[in-house]
Amino acid sequence: MTSIGIIGSEGRMGVALAAAISEAGQEHCGVDKGGNLLKLASDSDVLVDFSSPAALEATLDACVAAKTPIVIGTTGLEERHHYLIDDAARDIAVLQTGNTSLGVTLLAHLVREAATRLDADWDIEVLEMHHNKKVDAPSGTALLLGQAAAAGRAIDLDASSERGRDGITGARARGAIGFASLRGGTVAGDHDVIFAGPEEMITLSHRAENRMIFARGAVRAALWLLNQKPDRYTMPQVLGLS
Repeated sequence: MTSIGIIGSEGRMGVALAAAISEAGQEHCGVDKGGNLLKLASDSDVLVDFSSPAALEATLDACVAAKTPIVIGTTGLEERHHYLIDDAARDIAVLQTGNTSLGVTLLAHLVREAATRLDADWDIEVLEMHHNKKVDAPSGTALLLGQAAAAGRAIDLDASSERGRDGITGARARGAIGFASLRGGTVAGDHDVIFAGPEEMITLSHRAENRMIFARGAVRAALWLLNQKPDRYTMPQVLGLS
């Protein structure tokens, strides 16, 4: 039986993870703010982290010290966090993703395929909606989908994205990838990727009905990660898509 450690075990995702781990017939333990990260890492076969970007450096340090692999589902990461992840991945297996849902993972694959085949005559817009407590925008999932579209077009997302349109913005830039973020209620996560072409439109969508889908995906990723050597991994690899 595998012991899966949960960073932020008392939070909403932590509770969902505990349920998903039990559902999978595995054991779990956890820690929250102020807890002993090194002990948790040492007592666990693999960790799952959905806490906050501010806590990530300490978490990675504990994982490296204990040689414990980790699944990182925390969103709102900055460039420096990715440097920290790359550094840790020299010593341990790390899977980092903006979304652990298996459905979203497949959606990103389909978005990349569509973007590869539909040229810049087709405008790409990523629309997302989440609950009113979410603090970052666009969501990690929206950025993941935007990155999939950019990869399909062989362009740089940072240089080609349009966000927060307001006022007289001018015409839409050809080939840009647009983002729109909605917040309200208790929405677990809705995402649409719109390909708007000349006189026709394709929409690829995913609706999260409950955060258990993220927890189950994270557990599957954690169990998969146990058998991997030190490196940085992604959710598509878990499904054999890359």
